[in-house]
Amino acid sequence: LHGYAVWHHLRRLRGRLDGRPASGQQVKNVREQVTAAAAFLDWLEARRLTLATCTQADLDQWLAGKSGHLARSANFVRWAVARRHAFGLTAPASRWTGPSGPLDQDRRWADARRLLHDDACPAADRVAGLLILLYAQKLNVITALTTHHVLHEDGRTLLRLGSRPIALPAPLDALVGTLTTGRKAPGSSLLNVPSSWLFPGRWPGSALTEDTLAQRLHALGISPRQSRNTALFTLAADVPAAILAKTLGIHVKAAIQWQKISGGDWAAYAADVSSRLEH
Repeated sequence: LHGYAVWHHLRRLRGRLDGRPASGQQVKNVREQVTAAAAFLDWLEARRLTLATCTQADLDQWLAGKSGHLARSANFVRWAVARRHAFGLTAPASRWTGPSGPLDQDRRWADARRLLHDDACPAADRVAGLLILLYAQKLNVITALTTHHVLHEDGRTLLRLGSRPIALPAPLDALVGTLTTGRKAPGSSLLNVPSSWLFPGRWPGSALTEDTLAQRLHALGISPRQSRNTALFTLAADVPAAILAKTLGIHVKAAIQWQKISGGDWAAYAADVSSRLEH
C-alpha cells in the first residue's frame, strides 16, 4: 500500500505538477485511490487472503459487491499485477472517450460567446470561464495566475500559461487588462493590501480558492471539469501535442494521451505543413 501511494501516485503527481502545488481535486483523487486500495486489502485480510493468493473468483466477488471503492480499487489491482504482487488477475478499466456528442461543442462555443460579450457578468468570472473554455485550464492553475503572467508586446496582450505565451484575442485581452488595472488603490480600505493575484481571494494577500471559483462558474452555468475536457479534446485534435504542452502548460505525456483520444493524425498534419511550406 505504501509503495502504491508513494511510488505510483505521489511520484506520478509530482511529475505532472513540475513544482506547482497540487489542486484540491488532485489531492482528493489520490486519497480516494489509496483509500480504495486499503479497503480491498482489508477485505482480503478478513478472508485470510493476500494479493498473492487472491484468485480471479475472489476479485470478481469483490467487484460484484456494493462497495463505493470498486472502480478505484481496480486501478490498484492492475498496479499490483504489473509489479508482480498479484498474479493472473484482470480488473476492468474505464476511460473517458471524449465529449458525449456535438452538443458538447455547441454548448462550449455558446458559453464562450456569452462570456465574451455579457457585460453583466463580473470580469474575473468571465476571464476564468474563458480560460477553461478556450484554453482548457484547470481551476488551480487559474487561481494561481498573477499580474506577472500577463505580458504586453507590440500592442498585444499575452498570457503565459506554459513556456510559450499566448496572444489573447479581443475582447478577452481587454477583460484580462481590467484584472490587472482595475484594482482598488492600496489603503482604500482597512483590509485592502497590494496584491498581484489576478483572482484575489476574500482575505488580504490571498488568492481565490478553487472551490469558490468553481461555485461562481457553476452559477454562470459553466461546468469546469466537463468544459475543460471538451476543450482539451477539441484542441488535441487540431494542435500537435508538443505545441499544446508548451502553450497550455500541461505535461507533454498528457497532451499525447489527449491526442490519441481525439484521434489526431499528426503524421498527416506534418505532411500538410510541409506541403504548404513548399508552395
